[in-house]
Amino acid sequence: MTREGIAERLARPAPSPEPDDLHVIALHEGTRVTEAAVLVPLIDRSGGVQVLFTQRTAHLDDHAGQISFPGGRVEEGDASREETALRETQEEIGLASGSVAVLGRLPEYEIPSGFRITPVVGWIETPFALNPDPFEVAAVFEAPLEHFLDAARYQRRQFRFRGRHRHYLAIPFEGRYIWGATAGMLYNLCRLLRR
Repeated sequence: MTREGIAERLARPAPSPEPDDLHVIALHEGTRVTEAAVLVPLIDRSGGVQVLFTQRTAHLDDHAGQISFPGGRVEEGDASREETALRETQEEIGLASGSVAVLGRLPEYEIPSGFRITPVVGWIETPFALNPDPFEVAAVFEAPLEHFLDAARYQRRQFRFRGRHRHYLAIPFEGRYIWGATAGMLYNLCRLLRR
């Protein structure tokens, strides 16, 4: 996968949800929506493109301990979702926004807690520096993009949330459990890049 090839695929219209995409939800009318954006960081390494993840600290109120992409809520001064994703990434892991070339967006992803997340895909050349915020980030790690481009690796799971059955995706990687919105966004990336 090249930078140009990824950008070209992201520019195409997103594919329609598949019949078994039960993890894709639409927020109910009247739900209080919190707009957010995350950066899906792709790193150009000599051995292949890597995806950068964060693991959130255990004491946070939202999504404690989960593996995620850097990002957060849209603030009033943010001119775009890209600006939100880059600002939040710099705050969380110290990656300068000038180190990221924005390639495009994935489809918005809504979760039952009311967040509507815009995933922004960014390309990062080496070398680059990180300085994770220890309050928010327990760990930063990379995984090969190729691992997430195999649709057969994704597992469909369910749980009960607020009295309802909720469906979600998971994709394990070397003892780490990537699930929920992060896995769902990765699956959308897989579909966009593999079509």
